[in-house]
This record gives sequence, C-alpha cells and structure tokens, in this order.
Amino acid sequence: LSAYFCFLMTALGVTAGAHRLWSHRSYKAKLPLRIFLAAANSMAFQNDIYEWSRDHRVHHKYSETDADPHNARRGFFFSHIGWLFVRKHRDVIEKGKKLDFTDLLDDPVVRFQRKYYKISVVLMCFVIPTFVPWYLWGESLWNAYFLASILRYTISLNVTWLVNSAAHMYGNRPYDKYINPRQNTFVTLGAIGEGFHNYHHTFPFDYSASELGLKFNPTTWFIDFMFWLGLVTDRKQAPKEMIQARKERTGDGSA
Repeated sequence: LSAYFCFLMTALGVTAGAHRLWSHRSYKAKLPLRIFLAAANSMAFQNDIYEWSRDHRVHHKYSETDADPHNARRGFFFSHIGWLFVRKHRDVIEKGKKLDFTDLLDDPVVRFQRKYYKISVVLMCFVIPTFVPWYLWGESLWNAYFLASILRYTISLNVTWLVNSAAHMYGNRPYDKYINPRQNTFVTLGAIGEGFHNYHHTFPFDYSASELGLKFNPTTWFIDFMFWLGLVTDRKQAPKEMIQARKERTGDGSA
C-alpha cells in the first residue's frame, strides 16, 4: 500500500503536474498545489519540470519527425527508452530553440525545483519512500528500499514511457486517423488516464486529455477534486460540438 501510494503521487507529479499543468497550461493551480505537484514530480525523477515540459512541447510541435525527442517512427525501443541512450537529433535542438519556454521559468516553483533538483530527487524518490515504512511500522530497510523506492520507480518510468511508445503504435484513432497517436486502454490503466492519446494530440489544450464522462481518468478526477477545494481554476475543455465535428471529419469511425 505504501509503495502504491508513492506510485500514485509519482504519477500525479507527471500527469497532473509536468504534463497537463506546466507543459500544456490546460488549467491554473494555486501555490500550495503547485508545490505539492513539484514535490511529486521530484519523486518521479524524470528530469525537472522545466526540462520535461520543454521536451514535451517540442514533441507536440514536431510530433514524429526528427525534431521529436522520442520519435515513434524510429521504432518501439527508441520511443520507449532508446532516445535516452543517445544524443538528441540536431533537429530537436535547433527547432526546440525556436519555441518560447519563458513562462515556465516565470513560475518560482519551477525555478526552485530546478535549482535544488538533485537533492529533492534524493529525498523524494529514494529517502522518504524508504524511511517512512521503516520508521512508522517497522518494515525492513531492504524491503522498503527495493519495493517502495526502486520497484515503484521502475514501474512508474515504464508506464510513462509507454505513452511515448505503445500509445503511438497500438490502438484506434477516433479523432484523427492521420496522426499516429492512439487510444490505448492498457496505457490508460498504467498511466492513470494518459492513454487517450489520439484525443490528446487532437485537443492538447484539454485539461482532461480525454472526453469527459464515465472514462477511467484518475488524473482528471484529481484535478476536479482540487477544483472543488478551490486550488484549481480555468480548466480548459474542448466543446462537445468541436469533438463531434472532428470525429466526423478526420476520425477512423471507431467511436
């Protein structure tokens, strides 16, 4: 349970934080929530918020070209993890310089996390998940470290990478059949709502990253709960009419 709680916190630091808040600006969050999401993002240990959001914006702008950091046209392995083993293609760097990321560094939370990223990762990703079970209920340091820290970190990395790989290769395309991102149920379950990828690339500004309704999207539920608490404002959504018109115009007819 402790490891799974850390997994959920890790995931929210990426999905609700680096992705939907800072990369896409699909909603606004007040300071306490931004601090929590930044701490959760450090627990995820997937590069700091600025770097993660920068790469993700480049990914959307130049999706599946040489300027895409994890171009899925280069194969499953490259888009899943291989892109981290090699130098970035020169187009990623050159075209990425043309985008404006000043809004990210205008946020003092992003600047603080970036400045103290290494120490925050050590504490949030490794020390706290290991220390809490050992101190509070006598779990062995061995189990706490390898389950709540290492195993949880390994799983969280791979479910995030599946959005870049599997969700760009396997699934249907009810919103835009002319792009590669797909709706992938398996990825949705692992990445707490990020597998509705054909929708997300069609309407990247939508805070839910999926059609609202009775769909499995825990990240959206979290954002909605924070809205109810008054910590979230200005949730952006694609109108139903726009979604339906897009389905009829460019969808593959699967929904």
